[in-house]
Amino acid sequence: MEVVTDQGFRKTVKYLRAFIIITMIGLILALLLFIGILVYAKMLGAPALAVPQSTLFFANDGSLIGESNSGQKRYWVPLDEISPDLTAATISIEDKNFYDHHGFDYKRIAGAVLADIKAFAKVQGASTITQQYARNLFLEHDKTWKRKILEAFYSIRLEMNYTKDEILEGYLNTIYYGHGSYGVQSASQFYFGKSASELTLAEASMLAGIPKGPSLYSPLSSLENAKQRQAIILNTMVTNGYIKKQIAQTTKEDPLSFVGKHPHLQVEAAPYFQDAVKNALKNTLNLDERTIALGGLKVYTTLDLKQQEIAEQQVEKYISDESEIQVGMVAMNPKNGHVTAMIGGRNYEESPFNRAVQAVRQPGSTIKPLLYYEALNQGFTPSSTMRSEYTTFKFDNGREEYSPKNYNNTYADGEITLAQALALSDNIYAVKTHLFMGTETLVNTVKKFGISTDMASVPSLALGTSGVRVIEMANAYSLFANGGKKVHPILITKVEDYNGKIIYEHKIEDSKVLDPAKAFVMTQMLTGVFDPKLNGYTTVTGHSLIKDITRTYAAKSGTTVTDNWMVGYTPQLVTAVWTGYDNGNTITRVAEKGYAKNIWAQFMEKSLKGKPVKSFKPPKEGVVGVYVNPANGKLASDDCPVRRFTYYETGTEPTEYCTDHFNHTVVEKPAKEKQEKEVPWYKKILKWAN
Repeated sequence: MEVVTDQGFRKTVKYLRAFIIITMIGLILALLLFIGILVYAKMLGAPALAVPQSTLFFANDGSLIGESNSGQKRYWVPLDEISPDLTAATISIEDKNFYDHHGFDYKRIAGAVLADIKAFAKVQGASTITQQYARNLFLEHDKTWKRKILEAFYSIRLEMNYTKDEILEGYLNTIYYGHGSYGVQSASQFYFGKSASELTLAEASMLAGIPKGPSLYSPLSSLENAKQRQAIILNTMVTNGYIKKQIAQTTKEDPLSFVGKHPHLQVEAAPYFQDAVKNALKNTLNLDERTIALGGLKVYTTLDLKQQEIAEQQVEKYISDESEIQVGMVAMNPKNGHVTAMIGGRNYEESPFNRAVQAVRQPGSTIKPLLYYEALNQGFTPSSTMRSEYTTFKFDNGREEYSPKNYNNTYADGEITLAQALALSDNIYAVKTHLFMGTETLVNTVKKFGISTDMASVPSLALGTSGVRVIEMANAYSLFANGGKKVHPILITKVEDYNGKIIYEHKIEDSKVLDPAKAFVMTQMLTGVFDPKLNGYTTVTGHSLIKDITRTYAAKSGTTVTDNWMVGYTPQLVTAVWTGYDNGNTITRVAEKGYAKNIWAQFMEKSLKGKPVKSFKPPKEGVVGVYVNPANGKLASDDCPVRRFTYYETGTEPTEYCTDHFNHTVVEKPAKEKQEKEVPWYKKILKWAN
């Protein structure tokens, strides 16, 4: 009997020893596994905290003009810009030991397990703020063991690599508060119409209760449930030492006012401009579409809200509702290229096609200033004369002909100056200049002005028969306005990521692409569009606007059978306007032919109202101004009935005085000398002209 007992005891000891050994091995393995997990988590480093957030777009004064989202409102705000009452309420109800544990509250876990066992169901949660944040960042909200294991692993990584304040900030910026609002900033704006930093204790305690069940505890869904939840939170704040009991009682009775509306439900300003900005983010800054849409970027743009409003008002004012004509418009600051206003069409909802940056249309005579700038490089001056008459140009040994026409088929039938040809928009003068320099010259010149569209090397190019974009023409004229400095259209000044780190900031270039003297001479000639002193066989092309303008402008209109343009500037502002039909229909109505000019003039006047009246200042050297007779470009005498002050490059100004109005007999020159003098110089060069 004793032997059996002894054997039983030995067997028990053996099993006990085996159990202890296995348990120790298990504990060692568990410890090694735990250490391995920690080492692996450390090796992986800090997990990225980026979450989908709305990208915000701001005007040049800091006003919010729009956002990108997919029905979700997400904004990130630093912890110090969140109401302390909200952080206290959230910690108190969600994770009172948040600052004491390392990602897991073991006492709370044990309590939750016991509660679940007693109820034979899952009745109590034990997730810490860190665990909830990990779930929001990296995981779906399904209830599987895989998700729970990954949640624990990500929680470890968060705790190892981020401070408690960083984790709390992230949690508050990612938690869902219902009605499409993610994060405290969006929720504060939706429910109370204010920033998270401005929340009162009553508002904060109400808001802190919503994440437990947004559909159940939203005050807009059930105010009764929301108030009950608020009372629980205030009581926990008392228990956890955040507030006094008396304050909790009075706060429960505080009346609350709810807004229930997101402040930016749709694009509020300049939808065509915002599309162009998104395109620039993608193609210029090389950001992918997901980052643009959900990267939480802050995009600071060049848009001037006042100018944009004025532009939209003028389009609505001048273009009849009965007309199907479309419009494209760009306004720029010539000093830095900042695009301050943009119209891409009459109705964005009906047609998001951006005619300001996408449409390629014939510029007509607005191309002439670029042509004549190059002519100045090749020896022309404002006083250079050519004959304006109906002309047929023959090419390819007479097998091809080109017969350009002036507006209304009207010609001077005599000599006119370059300055007058520009003011009257004489087509014969332009084509002769173009052919004299060679048809490839203008093709190359437009590239210097930032025009990238392809140009056809043909005689009609001088009359703007190759398409350009509205934004390109605004940029080209900016070079004249700023004295020849290189600029290109700028829509974005700065981009910040969701953490406020600057990932792009525009740097202003400082280089010259045009000769300042020649650029100024061109500008001064372009002011002649509004100067009746340059009237000749017809009136200057800007004569209909003279009564409407109150300051000095340099500008040029352009007309084809399908397109109307007006491009012009002051030292402060450049604006290009195009009107026409999308399908290229001929513009026949008289009123429609005036839309571009009227929109341009009124936009410029109203945009510059109240601003200093700045004149075009000549460069410190390189130009000289003299009074000339605008009819022949010679120095004006006291007897000339019309005298116009005109600038020239130094050394190219006229030296011969006008004698057309002298009252004494002019000495007749020898016949041979007179004959040589009367033969225009261009006929010696353009032998193909009839």
